[in-house]
Amino acid sequence: MPPRIVNNLNQPSPSGIEHRILDNLATAVLLFDASLCLSYINPAGEMLFSVSARHILGGTVSGVLPCSDKKVEEKLRQALTDGHPFTEREMPLALPDGREIRVNCSVQPLYHAEAPNEILVELHQVDRHLRISREEQLIVQHQAVQALVRGLAHEIKNPLGGLRGAAQLLEQELPDPALHDYTRIIIEEADRLQALMNRMLGPNRPPERRLANIHEILERVVGLVRAESGPLLCVERDYDPSIPELSADPDQLIQAFLNILRNAAHAVSDAGRVRIRTRVLRQFTLGQVRHRLVLQVEIEDNGPGIGPQLLHRIFYPMISGGSGGTGLGLPIAQNLINRHGGLIECQSKPGETLFTVYLPLESSHG
Repeated sequence: MPPRIVNNLNQPSPSGIEHRILDNLATAVLLFDASLCLSYINPAGEMLFSVSARHILGGTVSGVLPCSDKKVEEKLRQALTDGHPFTEREMPLALPDGREIRVNCSVQPLYHAEAPNEILVELHQVDRHLRISREEQLIVQHQAVQALVRGLAHEIKNPLGGLRGAAQLLEQELPDPALHDYTRIIIEEADRLQALMNRMLGPNRPPERRLANIHEILERVVGLVRAESGPLLCVERDYDPSIPELSADPDQLIQAFLNILRNAAHAVSDAGRVRIRTRVLRQFTLGQVRHRLVLQVEIEDNGPGIGPQLLHRIFYPMISGGSGGTGLGLPIAQNLINRHGGLIECQSKPGETLFTVYLPLESSHG
């Protein structure tokens, strides 16, 4: 005789404290009815599958849980029959966007006195911990690089000022005007190094926040890059119109996204494609801080990709994969996004490079 479990999770629309608990769980919770059709999914589940509940409710197990284990439906049906819970560890799960993740899948049959039996499925993404660890490392790395660059820039800028001043005094004392060309070279090179130091340091002022529409910012950036690259550049947009305004410095965000999109346009040249996608993530952790809502902006190109020897260093200053580049665009972009409490990540393979920008949305809702 299977155990009798009375649980209110079978309600398609939980209310009160149950609703608050389910909405704030980091674990994806799915409820299947006796026919193994999905009757409930919490916000963490929507975020995991990148789909809204109204588009996935009513779907079958095979459609909702696409994994390499073809017997998943059979296992759930068996659990529903014999009442025995089970857990599958590190189960590969294919997501609608083509990515594959690994989850720990816990299955619990639910039995009710006066209602059909159901199956509760909890999905805990195990590679999420690896992502959080990588983000923490990226944030610490960027902070260390910024501290090193600021210290180095301070040590360089002081002698540069003295060098430039001495060249100006020397120019006034030289009797032969033909020799002024040499002092002019010293002054111009000192100014060039000074400008390079300033670019490495990035903007010093904090963000001047106001409510801004992310899609207006992205469209401004697309217009600027198209003006530079020409009309042949193909830019595909996949915008989520429900994204609320965020509290940010539009000028700093324009500069950050411009640096990323310029790189993408340069990588694909005239015949390539760039795709921009916006979404909202719920209960998402950046570094060690968990946010209720996070804006996700993906900029993907089908260029040749970034080599593995370069991929882990692209946010360091003076690291460039192209000829003629200064290697400052991505570090400056990372700095500007960090100032907004966000983060930039990059994944790349031949034919596909993806930059993902995360920005917290809470400040615009406070």
